[in-house]
Amino acid sequence: AGDMARELYNLEPVQRNIEDRPDNTTRFLIIGRQDTPPSGRDKTSLLISGKNRPGLLSDLLRPFRDKGINLTRLESRPSRIANWSYVFFVDCEGHKADATLTEVLEILEADGNTIKVLGSYPKAVL
Repeated sequence: AGDMARELYNLEPVQRNIEDRPDNTTRFLIIGRQDTPPSGRDKTSLLISGKNRPGLLSDLLRPFRDKGINLTRLESRPSRIANWSYVFFVDCEGHKADATLTEVLEILEADGNTIKVLGSYPKAVL
C-alpha cells in the first residue's frame, strides 16, 4: 500500500521505493452497485465493441473527437467471441448523465456497436 494507507491504518512498511519508475502511479477503483450523481468533475468508464473491420477503432473514437470529449484511457483486449475480435475499455471526461456524452453513446449504438457503461465517478483528487 502507499504512504497514505500506511498512515491511515498505522502500518509498518516492509520495503520502500519498489517501483521501477519514480513517477509511477497506481490506479485504485471502488466498485459498487449504486450510481454516483454528477459532481461537475467526472470521468466515465466504458466497454465498447463493434464488428471487426478496417477502421473500427477510428470509427469508435470519432464521435468523442467530434463532440469535444477528452479520452483519458484507451485499452484493447481480445474478445471472447471470435479470433481477431476486440473490446475496447475507454475512460473519458464527463458523466454518463451529461447530454454530450449521452449523444456520443447514442451515435455509437446507432452505428451497430455495443456499449456498456461501467460507471461514472468523480475524478481523482490527487
